[in-house]
Amino acid sequence: MHTEIYEHFHADEKDFIDRASEWIERASELHERKLSEFLDPRQAYILSTIASRNGDVQVRLDGGYDGAERQRALIAPDYSYLDDEDMGVVVLSISSEDKKLSELEHGDYMGAILGLGIKRGKIGDFHVRDEGCHVLMTSDISSFITSHLGQVHRVQVRTELLPLDQLIRTETAYETMDLTVASLRLDGIVSDVYRLSRSKVLAPIRAGRCRVNWKQEENPSCMLKAGDVVSFHGFGRFRLLETDGVTKKGRLRVKIGKFV
Repeated sequence: MHTEIYEHFHADEKDFIDRASEWIERASELHERKLSEFLDPRQAYILSTIASRNGDVQVRLDGGYDGAERQRALIAPDYSYLDDEDMGVVVLSISSEDKKLSELEHGDYMGAILGLGIKRGKIGDFHVRDEGCHVLMTSDISSFITSHLGQVHRVQVRTELLPLDQLIRTETAYETMDLTVASLRLDGIVSDVYRLSRSKVLAPIRAGRCRVNWKQEENPSCMLKAGDVVSFHGFGRFRLLETDGVTKKGRLRVKIGKFV
């Protein structure tokens, strides 16, 4: 069965396909339950796709709130009732009296937590505000982080665990850019967004250092569309927010949102 599934996905996704397939097989054949770590949207899609091929299994996805980008998956036999199951997600509140707290960004908080030796899969979404940050995380590491996280990018912080109903959500923050581009090719858009020459982006893309909608994309001529999220290793992420007509010279107007 695995060989047939591999054909539908990228080669670098094989390891996750194998893990997801094992979770589903064990739920179907051994009636076991599996609570995953946080999955990105691509992984959640792969898991749901594989699960849909097995009528004896169901999957619940939950990231702690409606609309979460990163979510944990509970895989169980189809006869299970999962709505009231504890998904093991808690809110970590990070705050400080230091006025420099308002200058911290998503990457500062994530770097501080991962710097403690925490795996990315243990961490869900970040909600950054001037007053601090709320982070979704697996409950099994929450005590360790509250005991060890005392500083974020040279700002002394305090931490507190909160129930999910006290999560303060923030909308994704973008630094917007209005560009005119020759086409919606991946290499051209990445080049313009990060002000790099086309030759500087071709090699990283072909080497698998670029993702479109969380899927590795090695084809520089891949055509983007409004809504696509692009991650370029070492430079961050951006979303193609909209396309807005053509200039007199035949170039395309696009609006880009760089994640901040």
